[in-house]
Amino acid sequence: MSRREKIEAMLADDPGDTFLRYSLAMELDKEDDHDASLAKFAELTRDDPPYVPAFFMSAQQLVRLGRIDDARQILSDGIAAAKSTGDAHAEREMSEFLTSL
Repeated sequence: MSRREKIEAMLADDPGDTFLRYSLAMELDKEDDHDASLAKFAELTRDDPPYVPAFFMSAQQLVRLGRIDDARQILSDGIAAAKSTGDAHAEREMSEFLTSL
């Protein structure tokens, strides 16, 4: 059983588990299934509260795909989410990454 299959099996038991959903998005990225990975990250960013690391990972993936404008938008949204959740570390990381683009 692959890592992805293991994560999917665990998600079947607990579909709302944020960390498992994030892990699945990461695995999909590793498998070059970028559309599915980005969709999973987007779901996490729409949670209440949003899962802030999903913004950063999504932006990094978009940059690797050459989608710089999309990455900038995700980072801007992520910075706002990090501010609203009080995650200064993530806010700083995403701000630095945005500045580098």
